[in-house]
Amino acid sequence: MKTALITGCSSGYGLATALHFHAQGWQVIATMRRPRADLLPAAAGIRVLALDVTDAESIARALDHAGPIDVLVNNAGVGLFGAFEATPMATVREIFDTNTFGTMAMCQAAIPRFRERGAGTIVNVTSSATLAPFPLVAAYTASKTAIEGFSESLALELAQFGVRTRLVEPGYCPDTRFADNGAARTDGLVTEPYAAFAGKFFEGFAQPAATTHPQDVAEAVWQAPPPTTHRPRFPAPPPPVGLARRPRCSPRPPRRLAPLW
Repeated sequence: MKTALITGCSSGYGLATALHFHAQGWQVIATMRRPRADLLPAAAGIRVLALDVTDAESIARALDHAGPIDVLVNNAGVGLFGAFEATPMATVREIFDTNTFGTMAMCQAAIPRFRERGAGTIVNVTSSATLAPFPLVAAYTASKTAIEGFSESLALELAQFGVRTRLVEPGYCPDTRFADNGAARTDGLVTEPYAAFAGKFFEGFAQPAATTHPQDVAEAVWQAPPPTTHRPRFPAPPPPVGLARRPRCSPRPPRRLAPLW
C-alpha cells in the first residue's frame, strides 16, 4: 500500500486531498500545524501528525514519524490581499517563509529518501495567480511563482533518480480558509488611494464567473503521481484552464516603447 504525506490538511485543498487519497486505498499522513482529530475519520490508513513547514525540526520529526512515503504533497500555504505599496516587508517575508521556503524545505528534507529508493513524487500546489496577472496579490503571486520555477528546475535534477516533480495550479476557491488565513495580515493594506480600485476587485471576487472547489484540486493532485504520467502541470479547473491560455502580458502592447527613464 502506497503512502502520501500531505501538508496543510486542516482545511480546504489539503483536507480534500487527504480524504481523496484515502478513498483510493492509500495510506495518508495528514499534517497540520495544530493537529485536530475531528477533521479526518478515525480509520485505518490515516495518521495525523504535527508539522510546521517553517520549522526545520518540525519537518524532520514529521518525516521520521511518517516513515517511507511515495508521494509528498506540498499544499500548506497562506494568503495575502493588499496593495504592495502598503505591505510591510516583514509580512512579505512571512508569506515567503510558508509558501516558498516552507515548500523548498519540505522538498529538501524528502529528496534524499526518494533518491535512495529510486522512486517518489513531489507535488507542489501553487495557484492560478501564476498563470495571469492579478492585482492586489503581488507578494502572494511572487511566492507561488517562485515555486513554479523551482519545481520545473527540480524536475530536471531529480529525473535521473526516478523522482518526479509535479505542479498543481488551483483557481479561485471560496471554500477554503485562504481569506481567513490572510485576514490579519491584510488589515490596513488597502489604503485610501487604492480603495476604489480594490472595491471593484473584491466585487468581482464576490461573484466569480467560475470557481475551483477543493475536490477539483484533490483530483488534480491524485492525477499527478502515476509513473506513466509525464505532464509537469495539472491545472485544477475551473478557471485555470482558461487562464493558462491567456497571455501573461497585455494583448495590446503600446505602439512604441516609452523610455525607461
